[in-house]
Amino acid sequence: MRQLAQKKQRDQHDLFVAEGHKVVQEFINEKYEPYQLFTSNLSLFSSHQAIVVSQSEMKAMSALKTPSDVLAVFAKANEQSLLQSNLILALESIQDPGNLGTIVRICDWFGIQDVVCSLDTVDCYNPKVIRSTMGSLARVQLLYKDLQEWLAGMQNRKIIATTMAGQSVYEYAFDSPTILVIGNEGRGLSKRVQELTTDAITIPRFGGAESLNAAMATGIIVAEARRKNPIGK
Repeated sequence: MRQLAQKKQRDQHDLFVAEGHKVVQEFINEKYEPYQLFTSNLSLFSSHQAIVVSQSEMKAMSALKTPSDVLAVFAKANEQSLLQSNLILALESIQDPGNLGTIVRICDWFGIQDVVCSLDTVDCYNPKVIRSTMGSLARVQLLYKDLQEWLAGMQNRKIIATTMAGQSVYEYAFDSPTILVIGNEGRGLSKRVQELTTDAITIPRFGGAESLNAAMATGIIVAEARRKNPIGK
């Protein structure tokens, strides 16, 4: 169980671990069948085949300092084709698991079902990512691609770079099918990815902060995009 905290083990077995009653329940609600389900409180999952363990056994399996009373192992989702949605998120080199998890929650809130990640973006099945998504990963598909190659084949859409210098997000129209590209927390977007974009936008700065957290910036931009072009339009 503890080995599944390592990416190579998750990849080898096509399994991942989810901890916490709410997170595990979200995956089950979205038709993920638990490969194994452990609980120290059987009443939480009376309708499922759960293995009852002691608190000390749960602590031995858990990656948390203070373990939950529910832990489940699930099979990874099978990769599907991209949906024909009007807004797709692309992530380049996002390294912080908390940032990725928060971005997934933002996508779930605003109905973005597809996120394309560069190959060096943190693994979405990383335990810290799973916890920070609070179950939203069950409804958002993350695909790992050679981002430059993928963007080069998507020239039928507007590809928007998020940068420190561009058109104000409050002035941008978001009036056509769009790919919104978010860059690395420290470096931003690489030059090669920027060369594949068709537009550049920024969040105007009114104060003295040097930059915004990648997930925070994503939330502001996606909220503005949805305000101007709601789902289904």
